[in-house]
Amino acid sequence: MARGSTRPTSRDVAQAAGVSQAAVSLVLGDKWRGRVSEATAERVREAARDLGYRPNLAARNLRLGRTRTVLLVVPALTTEFFAGVYTGAARVAAAHGFGVVLYPSPEGVGPARDPFASAQAALDGVLASSMAADALTAIRGDQLPLVMLDSDPEGSLGAATVNLDITDGMRQIADHLLSLGHRSFLHLAADVPSWTFEVRARELAARVGAVPGASLRTARAPISIDGAVAAAEAALSAPGPRPTALVCDDDKLAAGACKAVRRLGLRVPDDVSVTGLDDLALATALDPELTTVRLDAELFGERGMRALLAVLEGRTPEAGDIPVELVVRASTAPPSAS
Repeated sequence: MARGSTRPTSRDVAQAAGVSQAAVSLVLGDKWRGRVSEATAERVREAARDLGYRPNLAARNLRLGRTRTVLLVVPALTTEFFAGVYTGAARVAAAHGFGVVLYPSPEGVGPARDPFASAQAALDGVLASSMAADALTAIRGDQLPLVMLDSDPEGSLGAATVNLDITDGMRQIADHLLSLGHRSFLHLAADVPSWTFEVRARELAARVGAVPGASLRTARAPISIDGAVAAAEAALSAPGPRPTALVCDDDKLAAGACKAVRRLGLRVPDDVSVTGLDDLALATALDPELTTVRLDAELFGERGMRALLAVLEGRTPEAGDIPVELVVRASTAPPSAS
Protein backbone atom coordinates (compact mmCIF):
# COMPACT_ATOMS: atom_id res chain seq x y z
CA MET A 1 0.00 0.00 0.00
CA ALA A 2 1.06 3.60 -0.46
CA ARG A 3 3.01 5.15 2.38
CA GLY A 4 0.76 6.47 5.13
CA SER A 5 -2.37 5.69 3.13
CA THR A 6 -4.73 2.88 2.24
CA ARG A 7 -4.86 4.05 -1.38
CA PRO A 8 -3.93 1.04 -3.58
CA THR A 9 -0.76 1.34 -5.67
CA SER A 10 0.36 -0.18 -8.96
CA ARG A 11 2.48 -2.55 -6.86
CA ASP A 12 -0.70 -3.83 -5.18
CA VAL A 13 -2.34 -4.33 -8.58
CA ALA A 14 0.74 -6.19 -9.86
CA GLN A 15 0.74 -8.47 -6.80
CA ALA A 16 -2.96 -9.19 -7.10
CA ALA A 17 -2.69 -9.96 -10.82
CA GLY A 18 0.55 -11.91 -10.49
CA VAL A 19 2.43 -9.69 -12.95
CA SER A 20 5.21 -7.08 -12.89
CA GLN A 21 4.61 -3.37 -12.26
CA ALA A 22 5.84 -2.72 -15.80
CA ALA A 23 3.01 -4.92 -17.13
CA VAL A 24 0.49 -3.00 -15.01
CA SER A 25 1.76 0.30 -16.42
CA LEU A 26 1.55 -0.99 -19.99
CA VAL A 27 -2.01 -2.30 -19.55
CA LEU A 28 -3.41 0.71 -17.69
CA GLY A 29 -1.60 3.03 -20.11
CA ASP A 30 -3.20 1.11 -23.02
CA LYS A 31 0.24 0.23 -24.43
CA TRP A 32 0.02 -3.52 -23.81
CA ARG A 33 -0.86 -4.84 -27.30
CA GLY A 34 1.93 -6.97 -28.65
CA ARG A 35 3.72 -6.88 -25.28
CA VAL A 36 1.43 -8.83 -22.95
CA SER A 37 -1.39 -11.26 -23.69
CA GLU A 38 -5.08 -10.37 -23.77
CA ALA A 39 -5.62 -12.69 -20.80
CA THR A 40 -2.93 -10.92 -18.79
CA ALA A 41 -4.34 -7.50 -19.70
CA GLU A 42 -7.79 -8.54 -18.54
CA ARG A 43 -6.34 -9.93 -15.29
CA VAL A 44 -4.64 -6.59 -14.62
CA ARG A 45 -7.81 -4.62 -15.38
CA GLU A 46 -9.85 -6.88 -13.12
CA ALA A 47 -7.34 -6.53 -10.27
CA ALA A 48 -7.36 -2.74 -10.67
CA ARG A 49 -11.17 -2.69 -10.57
CA ASP A 50 -11.32 -4.96 -7.52
CA LEU A 51 -8.81 -2.83 -5.62
CA GLY A 52 -10.31 0.46 -6.72
CA TYR A 53 -6.96 1.54 -8.13
CA ARG A 54 -6.70 4.89 -9.90
CA PRO A 55 -3.34 6.02 -11.37
CA ASN A 56 -1.96 9.11 -9.67
CA LEU A 57 -1.84 10.75 -13.09
CA ALA A 58 -5.60 11.12 -12.92
CA ALA A 59 -5.12 13.49 -9.99
CA ARG A 60 -2.48 15.62 -11.72
CA ASN A 61 -4.57 18.78 -11.59
CA LEU A 62 -4.78 18.48 -7.81
CA ARG A 63 -1.07 17.77 -7.63
CA LEU A 64 0.10 20.57 -9.91
CA GLY A 65 1.43 23.45 -7.90
CA ARG A 66 1.32 21.54 -4.63
CA THR A 67 5.09 21.37 -4.14
CA ARG A 68 6.33 22.63 -7.54
CA THR A 69 9.21 20.15 -7.32
CA VAL A 70 10.15 17.49 -9.84
CA LEU A 71 12.68 14.67 -9.67
CA LEU A 72 15.28 14.06 -12.39
CA VAL A 73 16.48 10.43 -12.28
CA VAL A 74 19.70 9.73 -14.18
CA PRO A 75 22.29 6.94 -14.19
CA ALA A 76 25.72 7.48 -12.72
CA LEU A 77 27.06 7.17 -16.28
CA THR A 78 28.48 9.77 -18.73
CA THR A 79 28.00 12.31 -15.96
CA GLU A 80 29.08 15.28 -18.08
CA PHE A 81 26.19 14.61 -20.46
CA PHE A 82 23.62 14.30 -17.67
CA ALA A 83 24.97 17.43 -16.01
CA GLY A 84 23.93 19.20 -19.20
CA VAL A 85 20.52 17.53 -19.09
CA TYR A 86 20.07 18.77 -15.53
CA THR A 87 21.15 22.32 -16.46
CA GLY A 88 18.59 22.50 -19.27
CA ALA A 89 15.81 20.97 -17.20
CA ALA A 90 16.47 23.24 -14.23
CA ARG A 91 16.49 26.34 -16.47
CA VAL A 92 13.00 25.61 -17.82
CA ALA A 93 11.72 24.53 -14.40
CA ALA A 94 12.93 27.77 -12.78
CA ALA A 95 11.21 29.84 -15.47
CA HIS A 96 7.93 28.17 -14.42
CA GLY A 97 8.48 28.38 -10.66
CA PHE A 98 9.56 24.76 -10.24
CA GLY A 99 12.61 23.25 -8.57
CA VAL A 100 14.48 20.14 -9.71
CA VAL A 101 15.89 17.46 -7.40
CA LEU A 102 18.63 15.38 -9.06
CA TYR A 103 18.79 11.70 -8.18
CA PRO A 104 21.63 9.65 -9.72
CA SER A 105 20.86 5.94 -9.74
CA PRO A 106 24.09 4.00 -9.04
CA GLU A 107 25.30 2.24 -12.21
CA GLY A 108 21.90 2.67 -13.83
CA VAL A 109 20.14 0.21 -11.53
CA GLY A 110 17.75 0.61 -8.64
CA PRO A 111 19.18 1.90 -5.36
CA ALA A 112 19.29 -0.17 -2.20
CA ARG A 113 16.66 1.99 -0.49
CA ASP A 114 14.35 4.89 -1.10
CA PRO A 115 16.28 8.15 -0.55
CA PHE A 116 13.00 10.02 -0.07
CA ALA A 117 10.87 9.09 2.91
CA SER A 118 7.70 10.14 1.10
CA ALA A 119 8.55 10.71 -2.54
CA GLN A 120 4.96 10.91 -3.72
CA ALA A 121 4.10 13.54 -1.13
CA ALA A 122 7.17 15.62 -1.93
CA LEU A 123 7.11 15.60 -5.74
CA ASP A 124 4.83 16.73 -8.53
CA GLY A 125 6.42 14.61 -11.28
CA VAL A 126 9.43 12.67 -12.48
CA LEU A 127 11.78 13.01 -15.46
CA ALA A 128 13.84 9.84 -15.93
CA SER A 129 16.47 8.43 -18.26
CA SER A 130 15.71 4.94 -19.53
CA MET A 131 19.16 3.87 -18.28
CA ALA A 132 17.93 4.57 -14.74
CA ALA A 133 14.42 3.19 -15.16
CA ASP A 134 14.89 0.44 -12.58
CA ALA A 135 15.30 3.09 -9.90
CA LEU A 136 11.72 4.27 -10.51
CA THR A 137 10.24 1.25 -8.75
CA ALA A 138 12.33 1.82 -5.63
CA ILE A 139 11.16 5.43 -5.30
CA ARG A 140 7.67 4.72 -6.66
CA GLY A 141 8.33 7.29 -9.34
CA ASP A 142 6.27 5.25 -11.79
CA GLN A 143 3.18 6.26 -9.80
CA LEU A 144 3.74 9.97 -10.45
CA PRO A 145 3.37 11.90 -13.73
CA LEU A 146 6.39 10.60 -15.61
CA VAL A 147 8.31 11.63 -18.73
CA MET A 148 10.99 9.25 -20.02
CA LEU A 149 14.20 10.33 -21.75
CA ASP A 150 16.01 8.11 -24.26
CA SER A 151 13.19 5.59 -24.15
CA ASP A 152 11.32 3.43 -26.64
CA PRO A 153 8.17 5.43 -27.48
CA GLU A 154 6.26 2.17 -28.08
CA GLY A 155 7.02 0.67 -24.68
CA SER A 156 7.68 3.64 -22.42
CA LEU A 157 6.25 3.63 -18.91
CA GLY A 158 5.90 7.40 -19.07
CA ALA A 159 3.04 9.62 -20.13
CA ALA A 160 5.43 11.01 -22.75
CA THR A 161 8.90 10.32 -24.14
CA VAL A 162 11.57 12.74 -25.31
CA ASN A 163 14.39 11.44 -27.49
CA LEU A 164 17.47 12.63 -29.31
CA ASP A 165 17.60 11.38 -32.89
CA ILE A 166 20.15 8.70 -32.05
CA THR A 167 19.20 6.67 -35.12
CA ASP A 168 20.18 9.56 -37.37
CA GLY A 169 23.38 10.09 -35.38
CA MET A 170 24.53 6.53 -36.01
CA ARG A 171 23.45 6.82 -39.64
CA GLN A 172 25.64 9.91 -40.05
CA ILE A 173 28.63 8.08 -38.53
CA ALA A 174 28.18 5.01 -40.71
CA ASP A 175 27.70 7.04 -43.88
CA HIS A 176 30.78 9.16 -43.09
CA LEU A 177 32.98 6.09 -42.65
CA LEU A 178 31.52 4.29 -45.66
CA SER A 179 32.09 7.38 -47.82
CA LEU A 180 35.76 7.35 -46.75
CA GLY A 181 36.01 3.82 -48.12
CA HIS A 182 35.82 1.75 -44.93
CA ARG A 183 34.31 -1.71 -45.30
CA SER A 184 35.58 -3.54 -42.20
CA PHE A 185 33.90 -2.26 -39.03
CA LEU A 186 34.17 -3.01 -35.33
CA HIS A 187 31.35 -1.77 -33.07
CA LEU A 188 32.56 -1.13 -29.51
CA ALA A 189 29.15 -1.36 -27.88
CA ALA A 190 28.18 -0.21 -24.39
CA ASP A 191 27.45 -3.22 -22.20
CA VAL A 192 24.32 -1.58 -20.82
CA PRO A 193 20.81 -2.99 -21.43
CA SER A 194 19.18 0.19 -22.66
CA TRP A 195 16.99 1.17 -25.61
CA THR A 196 19.34 3.95 -26.71
CA PHE A 197 22.23 1.49 -27.18
CA GLU A 198 19.99 -1.04 -28.92
CA VAL A 199 19.06 1.68 -31.42
CA ARG A 200 22.73 2.42 -32.14
CA ALA A 201 23.54 -1.24 -32.77
CA ARG A 202 20.50 -1.77 -34.96
CA GLU A 203 21.13 1.27 -37.18
CA LEU A 204 24.86 0.58 -37.60
CA ALA A 205 24.16 -3.02 -38.59
CA ALA A 206 21.53 -1.87 -41.09
CA ARG A 207 23.79 0.74 -42.73
CA VAL A 208 26.84 -1.52 -42.96
CA GLY A 209 24.75 -4.53 -44.00
CA ALA A 210 23.33 -2.61 -46.94
CA VAL A 211 26.78 -2.20 -48.54
CA PRO A 212 28.14 -5.16 -50.55
CA GLY A 213 31.43 -6.43 -49.16
CA ALA A 214 31.14 -4.56 -45.86
CA SER A 215 31.46 -6.45 -42.57
CA LEU A 216 30.69 -5.66 -38.94
CA ARG A 217 31.89 -7.26 -35.73
CA THR A 218 30.79 -6.30 -32.20
CA ALA A 219 32.71 -6.15 -28.93
CA ARG A 220 30.97 -5.14 -25.70
CA ALA A 221 32.51 -3.05 -22.94
CA PRO A 222 31.39 -1.32 -19.74
CA ILE A 223 31.29 2.46 -20.08
CA SER A 224 34.73 3.10 -18.67
CA ILE A 225 38.15 3.86 -20.12
CA ASP A 226 39.74 0.68 -18.73
CA GLY A 227 36.86 -1.50 -19.91
CA ALA A 228 37.04 0.00 -23.38
CA VAL A 229 40.81 -0.46 -23.59
CA ALA A 230 40.55 -4.15 -22.70
CA ALA A 231 37.64 -4.87 -25.05
CA ALA A 232 39.09 -2.94 -28.00
CA GLU A 233 42.57 -4.42 -27.57
CA ALA A 234 41.16 -7.95 -27.53
CA ALA A 235 38.95 -7.33 -30.55
CA LEU A 236 41.68 -5.68 -32.62
CA SER A 237 44.08 -8.53 -31.78
CA ALA A 238 41.63 -11.27 -32.75
CA PRO A 239 42.45 -13.58 -35.68
CA GLY A 240 41.42 -12.46 -39.15
CA PRO A 241 41.54 -9.13 -40.98
CA ARG A 242 41.83 -6.15 -38.65
CA PRO A 243 38.90 -3.69 -38.79
CA THR A 244 39.77 -0.32 -40.30
CA ALA A 245 36.96 1.57 -38.54
CA LEU A 246 36.06 1.39 -34.85
CA VAL A 247 32.60 2.79 -34.05
CA CYS A 248 32.11 3.47 -30.33
CA ASP A 249 28.79 3.99 -28.53
CA ASP A 250 30.10 7.03 -26.69
CA ASP A 251 33.18 9.25 -26.35
CA LYS A 252 34.47 7.53 -23.21
CA LEU A 253 34.54 4.21 -25.04
CA ALA A 254 36.26 5.94 -27.97
CA ALA A 255 38.97 7.30 -25.66
CA GLY A 256 39.67 3.77 -24.44
CA ALA A 257 39.68 2.51 -28.01
CA CYS A 258 42.31 5.10 -28.99
CA LYS A 259 44.50 3.93 -26.11
CA ALA A 260 44.10 0.32 -27.23
CA VAL A 261 45.11 1.22 -30.79
CA ARG A 262 48.30 2.87 -29.53
CA ARG A 263 49.12 -0.05 -27.20
CA LEU A 264 49.06 -2.34 -30.22
CA GLY A 265 51.58 -0.12 -31.99
CA LEU A 266 48.98 1.23 -34.40
CA ARG A 267 47.94 4.79 -35.20
CA VAL A 268 44.66 6.70 -35.30
CA PRO A 269 43.50 7.32 -38.01
CA ASP A 270 46.31 5.91 -40.22
CA ASP A 271 45.64 2.29 -39.25
CA VAL A 272 42.24 2.53 -37.54
CA SER A 273 39.64 5.29 -37.70
CA VAL A 274 37.76 5.83 -34.40
CA THR A 275 34.41 7.56 -33.80
CA GLY A 276 32.49 8.41 -30.64
CA LEU A 277 29.03 9.69 -29.82
CA ASP A 278 28.19 12.56 -27.40
CA ASP A 279 30.80 15.26 -28.15
CA LEU A 280 31.95 15.52 -24.56
CA ALA A 281 34.86 17.81 -23.62
CA LEU A 282 36.94 14.64 -23.83
CA ALA A 283 36.51 14.60 -27.62
CA THR A 284 38.80 17.59 -28.15
CA ALA A 285 41.21 16.57 -25.36
CA LEU A 286 42.17 13.48 -27.35
CA ASP A 287 44.97 13.58 -29.90
CA PRO A 288 43.96 13.27 -32.65
CA GLU A 289 40.67 14.98 -31.82
CA LEU A 290 37.63 12.73 -32.03
CA THR A 291 35.07 12.52 -34.81
CA THR A 292 31.78 12.17 -32.95
CA VAL A 293 28.09 13.13 -32.90
CA ARG A 294 27.13 16.22 -30.96
CA LEU A 295 24.15 15.67 -28.64
CA ASP A 296 22.66 18.87 -27.21
CA ALA A 297 22.31 17.73 -23.59
CA GLU A 298 20.91 21.05 -22.34
CA LEU A 299 18.26 21.17 -25.07
CA PHE A 300 17.43 17.56 -24.21
CA GLY A 301 16.84 18.57 -20.60
CA GLU A 302 14.81 21.60 -21.64
CA ARG A 303 12.56 19.54 -23.90
CA GLY A 304 12.13 16.90 -21.22
CA MET A 305 11.06 19.46 -18.64
CA ARG A 306 8.69 21.17 -21.09
CA ALA A 307 7.11 17.79 -21.78
CA LEU A 308 6.65 17.10 -18.05
CA LEU A 309 5.07 20.53 -17.51
CA ALA A 310 2.72 19.79 -20.42
CA VAL A 311 1.74 16.45 -18.85
CA LEU A 312 1.11 18.14 -15.50
CA GLU A 313 -1.12 20.72 -17.19
CA GLY A 314 -2.97 18.17 -19.34
CA ARG A 315 -1.45 19.41 -22.61
CA THR A 316 0.12 17.35 -25.41
CA PRO A 317 3.93 17.62 -25.31
CA GLU A 318 5.90 18.76 -28.34
CA ALA A 319 6.49 15.89 -30.78
CA GLY A 320 9.58 14.97 -32.76
CA ASP A 321 13.11 13.86 -31.91
CA ILE A 322 15.87 16.39 -31.22
CA PRO A 323 18.32 16.66 -34.16
CA VAL A 324 21.96 15.64 -33.70
CA GLU A 325 25.06 16.66 -35.65
CA LEU A 326 28.13 14.79 -36.88
CA VAL A 327 31.34 16.64 -36.01
CA VAL A 328 34.21 15.45 -38.22
CA ARG A 329 37.66 15.76 -36.67
CA ALA A 330 41.05 14.12 -37.16
CA SER A 331 40.32 10.62 -35.80
CA THR A 332 38.82 9.46 -39.11
CA ALA A 333 40.44 9.13 -42.52
CA PRO A 334 40.30 6.79 -45.54
CA PRO A 335 41.65 3.30 -44.79
CA SER A 336 45.29 2.72 -45.62
CA ALA A 337 46.08 0.87 -48.84
CA SER A 338 48.06 -1.87 -47.06
